[in-house]
Amino acid sequence: MSNSILTGMAAGAVGTVALNVATYVDMAVRARPSSSTPSQMVGAMADRARVQSLSSQGGGLNDETAENRKSGLGALSGYVVGLGVGAAYGLLRSRVRHAPLPVSTIGLSLAAMAGSDVPIAALGVSDPRTWTASDWVADLGPHLAYGLFTALAYDAFAVNS
Repeated sequence: MSNSILTGMAAGAVGTVALNVATYVDMAVRARPSSSTPSQMVGAMADRARVQSLSSQGGGLNDETAENRKSGLGALSGYVVGLGVGAAYGLLRSRVRHAPLPVSTIGLSLAAMAGSDVPIAALGVSDPRTWTASDWVADLGPHLAYGLFTALAYDAFAVNS
């Protein structure tokens, strides 16, 4: 695997930590519960693929076991998006040497948002067209943190490699 992709993945990991921190700060400040959307997305994907180990129907599992698996896989899906967007950014940055921080931040933020919001819309888990301004802020804020910290980390890692 090329160095630029690995550097991008490492930067994406830093960005993912920033996204999670921003999300947990938002949850603490607004006293809101964690989102069930990632688990619901995994459930919808499992239903379409007929994966019984994620279903309490016919798989011999109780509801709690299936829900725990979906919760874990839903959280892991965020890491897949974060590392994947970081890897793609690393590949792009290996070809575009100078990228202004605001441009990189916005591009990374939008890519990460698309990586999480498009699947939930495509699977019918949620319809972003119906989200309130508060819903969009709760989604945009952490993704901006992801974009900023991924871009900063990539630049720091690239200078030191």
